[in-house]
Amino acid sequence: MANGTLLSAPRAVREPSTADAGAIAAPTRTTGQRLAVIARQRELGLVAILIVLGAGVSLKSPQFLTIDNLSQVAVLASVTAVAALGEALVIITRNVDLSVEATIGIVAYVVAVTLESHMFGAPVAILVGICLGLLLGIVNGVLVAFLRVPSIVATLGTLSVFRGIDYFIAGSHQVPVAGLPDGFTDPARSDVFGIPVFVILTVAVVAVGTIILRSTRFGRQVYAVGSNPEAAAILGIPSRRVVFTAFALCGGLAGVAGVMWVMEFGTINGTAATGAVLAIVAAAVVGGVNIFGGSGTLAGAALGALFLGFVANALPLIGLNQFYLQAIYGAVILAAVAADALILRQLQRSRTRRAGR
Repeated sequence: MANGTLLSAPRAVREPSTADAGAIAAPTRTTGQRLAVIARQRELGLVAILIVLGAGVSLKSPQFLTIDNLSQVAVLASVTAVAALGEALVIITRNVDLSVEATIGIVAYVVAVTLESHMFGAPVAILVGICLGLLLGIVNGVLVAFLRVPSIVATLGTLSVFRGIDYFIAGSHQVPVAGLPDGFTDPARSDVFGIPVFVILTVAVVAVGTIILRSTRFGRQVYAVGSNPEAAAILGIPSRRVVFTAFALCGGLAGVAGVMWVMEFGTINGTAATGAVLAIVAAAVVGGVNIFGGSGTLAGAALGALFLGFVANALPLIGLNQFYLQAIYGAVILAAVAADALILRQLQRSRTRRAGR
């Protein structure tokens, strides 16, 4: 089940006793089914809001729904979406990665400066960037999963450390778009049958990630660890390894987003992606990824990024200052977290009433 929890123990681990299984699996299954329905409703609701938003803004600014504008919004949202997919994995495990913006920034600068200096060709530079993101994700994974540092503390620390390293390496240097190889930024402006390449890449990552979460043991373990850590431990699930892997994948996807950042913006310095973490976390939670763990989909996170992209694009078209954007990001995070808290409270009350019968 994509948005639920573990329904049965993986074959490779010891089965709990019948009594234990009955005590654990029954409430978990009911909760998972309900959360799955809620998540689907959140995604459908987001699609409906996008339609209403598009119609409303187009009344004041007809160019909002033009193909060129929609393509531009989708391309910009794709960069946020790829990073939000990794963030979603971490949040599903009841953690959060606040260092993701610094990972994007340092990867973007390293890729740009290696290309400018002709240290590597484009394919190798891209691979180096993704591997660097993966390495930084592994650092977070070790701190949280094995050293047991709370994720919000660990990643707030690595946010400062990674950004500080970026500033130290970059200094006042800026890589101009002219310093990049010819054609390197083309994917950000190219399309296949009218669909932007960045959108195709994002959809591909969503598809692969969704298959992994729905159809593999690791995917079921991710939801199990986030939904009910105690039950996951009884079932023999290696929670530390699952959390570590989620952080590593988050770093790797942030590395991909860093490469996309270079292709999209061209000119890169040590401040690249500063402040992007708010949009990335907001995209995940507004897309239905439960901040309390155990529920959510990658498709929802991508939809959340698209929604925020449309909002950012619509503000100047309706005469509002872009400074409102940060407030909007914060507001949607608070609204999504409050909604998740209310939903979980209702589910807990429902389970308590059934248990008392």
